[in-house]
Amino acid sequence: MIPNQTQVVKGFFWYNIIKSRFPYNFIKKGKYSKKSVDTVSEYVYNVIDSVSEYFALLCIIGGDSMPKGSLELTNARKEEIISACAKLYETMNFKDITIKEIGNATSFTRTSIYNYFETKEEIFLALLQREYELWVKKLNDLIINNENLEKDEAISLFAHSLAERSVLLKLLSMNHYDMEENSRLENLISFKKAYGASLDEVKNYFLKFFPDMDDGQIKSFVYTFFPFMFGIYPYTFVTEKQEKAMKAVGIEFEKYSVYEIIYNCVKKMLGVNENE
Repeated sequence: MIPNQTQVVKGFFWYNIIKSRFPYNFIKKGKYSKKSVDTVSEYVYNVIDSVSEYFALLCIIGGDSMPKGSLELTNARKEEIISACAKLYETMNFKDITIKEIGNATSFTRTSIYNYFETKEEIFLALLQREYELWVKKLNDLIINNENLEKDEAISLFAHSLAERSVLLKLLSMNHYDMEENSRLENLISFKKAYGASLDEVKNYFLKFFPDMDDGQIKSFVYTFFPFMFGIYPYTFVTEKQEKAMKAVGIEFEKYSVYEIIYNCVKKMLGVNENE
């Protein structure tokens, strides 16, 4: 049964009161401490942030299209949250980044983030989705803007396209399982669409620039290369402690860049010689 508009408003109103922990003691006891004032302010901002969500949902139920401003605001807020997370991830570990830390790096309150993401894993999953989408766009641009490429050049450009996505490689190797396990189904479905698009675009890329390969060979390459991607970041970004440990047990470690690892690996996988 589809709820009517009144039921939707009531449901969202009480949901936000509970979620935002409306400061009952602040009103009842009349204590006007700075902490209490901050709590009330945070609650008010959180409700204001939700207004656009209310009207967007009402329009959907009423059969109207969503107001352009509401959709744009939602997408802009999500992008700001994802970008804040990406910035923190440059210098912090996954386990040390919290919703609070992400909120401090945005222009709105911490609790407002829960209007868009329920867990930090959902934010990281959205970041990984964005990385896949950017990689797909790069591959698509290479396909459109290059009529023909020599095999060696095609592999080189492919390697560069992924070398530019260090965040993608880091997330794949470090936190992929946690992100998927602790995200809602709808978020996971959205992510899988981006992941599926990357599989298709890699197939399209090699079908165009390696016309002598059939569909079966391309498919075999893709499903060999994608698992390989999970190991690229740990090998190319080695900490000082890891180097000392390998030296202590006599392991010879030769450093390669992301580009070098991918370029050499793909050439081996496809059996491409230097002169091709």
